Amino acid sequence: MISRKQLITLIALTLMWGINWPMMKFSLRELSPLYFRALTMTAGALFLYSWYRTQGLRMWPQGREWRTVLAIGAPNMLGWHTFAILGVGELASGRAAILGFTMPIWTVLIGVLFMGERLTRRVSVAAVAVAIAIALLTSSEFTNLSGRPLGVMWMEIAAICWAIGTLMVRRATLTLPVETLTIWTMILASACLWLIALASEPWPSWQFSGTMWLSLAYGAFINYGFAQTLWASLARHLPASTSAMSVMAIPLVGTLSATFIVGEWPHWQDYVAIVFVMLAIAAVLLPPRSRRIPA
Repeated sequence: MISRKQLITLIALTLMWGINWPMMKFSLRELSPLYFRALTMTAGALFLYSWYRTQGLRMWPQGREWRTVLAIGAPNMLGWHTFAILGVGELASGRAAILGFTMPIWTVLIGVLFMGERLTRRVSVAAVAVAIAIALLTSSEFTNLSGRPLGVMWMEIAAICWAIGTLMVRRATLTLPVETLTIWTMILASACLWLIALASEPWPSWQFSGTMWLSLAYGAFINYGFAQTLWASLARHLPASTSAMSVMAIPLVGTLSATFIVGEWPHWQDYVAIVFVMLAIAAVLLPPRSRRIPA
């Protein structure tokens, strides 16, 4: 049974991560994607490092633990966050959020195709539902004169990277705290992002508007910092069904808040795609109802 405090925290977390999608889109008006991601991730990682160090957590990986950090960080942090911000740059932020949160379905499908997991009826339903959602959003991007079908590809590559990283975390034998693993994957991924940004994007002027600085602060300290600490406090005790509902709500919050933050008005395809993605996530994450045995 989820407590009242956990429920309030979960609602706050869902709002933080949902609103972050249009906030990212807003930030890209004044800063190129990779520099934005490198800056906010670096600041968030340093914030988290300082916070957990004051809590007495072991902060330095040892020996072979560095291999775990590198192996998991490559798809789960560098891959997801790099391709996702490229997708946000091409698409409406709500649409990018919908596509990004096909991750749970890719996680199950990759497990079935490459890791010997069983193909169930639920997985089949989820795969069909996601295919319909992607087809809806892709068709809209191709038919719209200002559409960016490349953004759909970036977001699905991002979702697949996140799914691969999730499977690696599940199967890894971790000897270091999850918080330490997360922080060091962020630190190393942000270092890579700085190098990629320097090689591929012009150096920013760093002369931003006041609202832009607020948006950057949101990305660094709310999305990467505060929200991560909340999630870490919930993840060990949250029921699977509750976390699934939170995941399903994030793209909906992102789509609806985009109207107020960046003036993006969703199309009918977005709303229908949300329904199909939520159906797919429910199919793979929500636990089945236990059958009652008659007395």
